[in-house]
Amino acid sequence: MIDLSSTHWPRTLLTGVMVTLTACSTTATVAPPAARERSVVAPVSPTPYPSTYKPAASVPTLIRGATVLIGNGERLDDADVLMSDGKITAVGRTLEVPTGAVVIDGRGKWVTPGLIDVHSHLGVYPSPGVEAHSDGNEATSPSTPNVWAEHSIWPQDPGFEAALEGGITTLHVLPGSANLFGGRSVSIKNIHAVSYQSMKFPDAPQGLKMACGENPKRVYGNRRQLPSTRMGNVAGWRAQWIEAQEYIRDWRQFEARSAAGAKDLRPPKRDLRLETLAGVLRDEILIQHHCYRADEMAIVIDMAREFGYRVSTFHHATEAYKISNLLAENNVCAAVWADWWGFKMESYDAIPENMILVDAAPGGCTVVHSDSAEGIQRLNQEVAKGIAFGKRMGIDIKPEHAIRWLTANAAKAIGLEKRIGILENGKMADVVVWSGNPFSVYALTEKIYIDGALRFDRSVPRNLPESDFLLGQPAAAGVIR
Repeated sequence: MIDLSSTHWPRTLLTGVMVTLTACSTTATVAPPAARERSVVAPVSPTPYPSTYKPAASVPTLIRGATVLIGNGERLDDADVLMSDGKITAVGRTLEVPTGAVVIDGRGKWVTPGLIDVHSHLGVYPSPGVEAHSDGNEATSPSTPNVWAEHSIWPQDPGFEAALEGGITTLHVLPGSANLFGGRSVSIKNIHAVSYQSMKFPDAPQGLKMACGENPKRVYGNRRQLPSTRMGNVAGWRAQWIEAQEYIRDWRQFEARSAAGAKDLRPPKRDLRLETLAGVLRDEILIQHHCYRADEMAIVIDMAREFGYRVSTFHHATEAYKISNLLAENNVCAAVWADWWGFKMESYDAIPENMILVDAAPGGCTVVHSDSAEGIQRLNQEVAKGIAFGKRMGIDIKPEHAIRWLTANAAKAIGLEKRIGILENGKMADVVVWSGNPFSVYALTEKIYIDGALRFDRSVPRNLPESDFLLGQPAAAGVIR
């Protein structure tokens, strides 16, 4: 373990350290999807579970005279943000007030894009945490890419409202990490709804949760099943990617023969497990890979190259700092905690400067995530820890840069960078108004907009959102908040 905690590292020396940390890996860069040969795969039908989300009615709203963190590294002081028709329509100074617009006095306030948590289990492990609600791990087989996390989401989870109060407007909900392939993940809008489909982010790409390391080998090794070792993990993944390639081949042959006019053909039998893996090879489903150790992340990158897919994000990634350049070269984000460590062996070699080193690599993509129903309520403070750790290294990380770890980078990690994460014209108007610098422990959210509609207003406590589960339970509601 490299201990950087008591040393001030100048930026030039930091770069040298990062080169040294990544020089030991010879893993080749994964070619981008456009540069690879793509296989013809099983035909895709529209999802049988489409989003029914509809933005709430909104009025044009102008936030006037605030400190604005755009989300892309820029900061504007004494600036305005204009929302209309559910979109950001202008960001600048002394903007004209549209007819009929609501004007919010932003003097002394800070404005950011809505925060995004790319690793949440809200809804699939909801509150209260009882066995009846344990729906995140289909731990009946080491491979379950056929299951979808969205089919376990309980919209009444009080954690959604608590997360909203912390500024979270979008969540990426994943299955748990018991399995090599844990199932599909889903992005949702953090709104009150009766069905998960009413929360489902329209046309967002799904993810496929994979897990390496201790979890799969512990769960199934205890049952005397494969995997019981890390080499069993890799063998299990590779065997199924080979199956997926064969599935693709069978569909390609069927389509070719059908196009040639062959009669009495039967299409290959549908397989929900292999349909998911084929979706990854088609670049439609993003890999979200639970992985702690640097050596295992390097192995996974090699495997992705072998089978022609790309890892979008390594989650938890406590040793990402050791291969920060390798991750950046392969366009892989690292979704990390600020300072969780030591709760199992693969998390032992963590350092609190992890997010800083990943970010400092040229093209590095740091994301701060929660994996916690409590942590999701204070992700801004987790980033504040990173800013403090950076100062200990001699690196002054500005708020306008750090906000990217919860907005623009997070949107990229889940394939939504064209729609959310930055306050710019045309993007969804997911906006948070803070009482002050969001990286202060004293800062509170004051107003939160999702698609331009006011969804949280601290000044009107009677109108604060409340889960159906908590209605009529004022004592419980007080505890949750």
